[in-house]
Amino acid sequence: MVAGVSLIMISGGTDLSVAYEMSLSAIVIAAAVMWWNIPLVIAVILGVLTATILGLINGSLSVRFKIHPMMITLATMTIFKGVAYLITKSQSIFNLPASLKYLGQGRILDYIPVSLFAMIIVVFIVSLLLNKTYLGRYTYAVGSNPEAARLAGINVGLTKTIVFGIGGFLIGIGSVVLLGRAGSANVLMAQGAEFDAITACVLGGIALKGGEGKLWGAITGVFILGILANGMQLLGLDLNAQYIAKGILLISAIGFDTYQKSKMHVKKEEK
Repeated sequence: MVAGVSLIMISGGTDLSVAYEMSLSAIVIAAAVMWWNIPLVIAVILGVLTATILGLINGSLSVRFKIHPMMITLATMTIFKGVAYLITKSQSIFNLPASLKYLGQGRILDYIPVSLFAMIIVVFIVSLLLNKTYLGRYTYAVGSNPEAARLAGINVGLTKTIVFGIGGFLIGIGSVVLLGRAGSANVLMAQGAEFDAITACVLGGIALKGGEGKLWGAITGVFILGILANGMQLLGLDLNAQYIAKGILLISAIGFDTYQKSKMHVKKEEK
């Protein structure tokens, strides 16, 4: 999920709907297997394809109407949530097959978690995409200065739409792992994930305005959040205290990033 959000943020966008993209994708997979009697492999493909289409919808609407992605995804977030409720009728989908749970809970050779293996592959491929392909360079260029990118011959709208689509695809993969770990599907299963994803990206050095940052930094942010959550649980802090701590952490990260940039701007003016 963070890999997908990282791409979107580097391109200068924001996706507030990722939690319900994940939930809706997971619900499609679970409903396909349990209710519609669709084979597991096809159900997983259908779920990931759903998340990809949702990402493309976000990107296309933002480009078409020239509205900041934050506002578009704020609207689509409620739409995706409503669609998820319509599919499930406010019910949870339980008793998922063991083969599906294996994708989130299983281990390869009894040692390597499947989820860890999936994370390593995703991070490696997305890092290559960002650093070694034209699309990666276009993504940084569009996020840094869309007008300059357009004058350089880059199709800004198409690049942003593709990035949102790839982001949706990666979020879909995350939903498969989340569904396997949870063992059930419901509308609120990924609630709050968008906040964690954006916080991890900002902590890892990805600029909110776009054009800066590396995926490895965002993954470092994931580990920081994980260590923080585990530490607070060991201290016996409840969920509300954890929300407060994460909020303070995000404000601090944004403040530090803004301070650094303003300091660099002052130095350039002095030169």
